[in-house]
Amino acid sequence: MLIRCGYEITLRCEEPTALVCLLSVHPDRMADIRGPETFSTDPEVVTSGFIDPFGNRALRMVAPAGAFTITGNVTVADSGAPEVAHRQAREVLVPDLPADCLGWLSGSRYCETDRLSQTAWDLFGHLPPGWDRVQAICDFVHGHLHFDYLQARATRTAFEAYEERVGVCRDFAHLALTFCRCLNIPARYVNGHLGDIGVPVVDPMDFSAWIEVFLDDGWHAFDPRNNRPRIGRIVIARGRDAADVPLVNSFGPHILDAFNVWTHEVAG
Repeated sequence: MLIRCGYEITLRCEEPTALVCLLSVHPDRMADIRGPETFSTDPEVVTSGFIDPFGNRALRMVAPAGAFTITGNVTVADSGAPEVAHRQAREVLVPDLPADCLGWLSGSRYCETDRLSQTAWDLFGHLPPGWDRVQAICDFVHGHLHFDYLQARATRTAFEAYEERVGVCRDFAHLALTFCRCLNIPARYVNGHLGDIGVPVVDPMDFSAWIEVFLDDGWHAFDPRNNRPRIGRIVIARGRDAADVPLVNSFGPHILDAFNVWTHEVAG
């Protein structure tokens, strides 16, 4: 199938303000892009691209004073098949992990492994290690947190989400990946596009956050917010938590005037 993704974001800045945007499809999916991936601004400004420390495609620019609109579109080919559980996938002991996985075991800005370690072991330490234990973590987080856009808070940490029992998709992701790290399972934060393909449509459309966990010899996606197999998950950026992968990082004050995201199947 073909999936059309895009966004239109309008900021209002008091003065010229530097921006770094993580809005492009991740390099892992470049081979699946059909036609040009477009990016434009109004008013038009000079942009330059680079790869950030986590391997994500970033764009930098300076927004002028006043209203500034960023628009992008891309069509991505996807198998159209729902995600499959790999229930035989095993956890890898820390001494046997690849060196590049070790950094995904540590606490980070929004993921306080020190504050949740005992809770993680009390809740999940008795379960057999492997895919099913990670799924049990996602099942718990899915049931423990209440999803509520009106109670979103940019500074909420995993520990606070656990205590408050409320959040949005980033909070679900932060809590689940923190529990995984506490159990010595490498886990990383992901944001991207996830349309309502094969499931009931829920408006408004937004970017989504989920996690990837290292089991056996590779990374596997888990989604504690939706907690069901989905079709057409398209990665934009990966990091230790949301602090590493803001969609728009503004180096100065701004107001968000408009935010519109679309992700849907199109005829191919």
